[in-house]
Amino acid sequence: MRRRAFIAGLGAVAASSAAWPRAAGAQPRVPVIGFLGTGSPERATSLAAFRQGLSEAGYIDGRNVAIEFRWANNQLDRLPELAAGLVHSGVAAIATPFSTPGALAAKAATTTIPVIFSMGGDPVRLGLVASLSRPGGNVTGFSYLAVELTAKRLGLLHDMLPGAERIAVLVNPASPLAQPVAENAEAAASVLGLKIEVVTAGTDDEIDAAFAGLAQKPAGALMVGPDTLFSNRREQLVALAARHMIPTIYPFRDDAEAGGLASYGASIREEFRLVGLYTGRILNGEKPAEMPVMQPTKFEFVINSKTAKALGIEVPPGLIAIADEVIE
Repeated sequence: MRRRAFIAGLGAVAASSAAWPRAAGAQPRVPVIGFLGTGSPERATSLAAFRQGLSEAGYIDGRNVAIEFRWANNQLDRLPELAAGLVHSGVAAIATPFSTPGALAAKAATTTIPVIFSMGGDPVRLGLVASLSRPGGNVTGFSYLAVELTAKRLGLLHDMLPGAERIAVLVNPASPLAQPVAENAEAAASVLGLKIEVVTAGTDDEIDAAFAGLAQKPAGALMVGPDTLFSNRREQLVALAARHMIPTIYPFRDDAEAGGLASYGASIREEFRLVGLYTGRILNGEKPAEMPVMQPTKFEFVINSKTAKALGIEVPPGLIAIADEVIE
């Protein structure tokens, strides 16, 4: 009896051992994507588009991929620490949508983990990639040309307000985009015969102070530079522009939809989607060194007619005709 029991026990152990590989295979460890955000989660309105891009590459958040979020809450000095934390946790890739500072922090934190960015600056000039066509390292992504579109926005604002001889440009001094935006604005202004006043703001209080200063010394009009801080504070900016009666053009459609006078730029949702798509493709085995940096092929010009009327502006018919959307 003891011998038969012993043999039966060996059979049970063997059967259990044979089941282990199947159990382990049934629940493989899913890859984890690190998401490095400059702003805050409650302001991240385009995360659905990021997840959509992932799904187009075959990855569903919570099913066969996980996302580990890190948010700087507009404290740019925290980005290096947050990026280093993601590297230490062993994520498979780091996505930094809509964040030039985030891309730079992730690039500095790792030379091996793939980094997928979307940013408004020139990734070659900033040292993120060797070239747009062949990035050559562990970093690639999407450049939405926010800096390069500065002259176009200034021109549209000038066409809308031909009598405004002085235009202020609002930039965040902590952003790597501040200087190139100011330089592009000054170059474009010299061609148009305009005077440019560069105004800086990096906090809520400084934004309030900037608009109060513009109200005391009217600039004629304002162009808001591309920056995550300003996007996260768009309601504050729109409300201040309305209160002080300052005609303002912004970089993104969401700004005009929130009540801004006009906007011109690439789609934020589309850039989030493309970052998600590139991240999924890298998880599928593609190499970032060989994946060209994407650039937008379409830009949106949006006019808020209701805001124009409140400011007493009669938008020229020519601008109405070329607008992608006129918000009534």
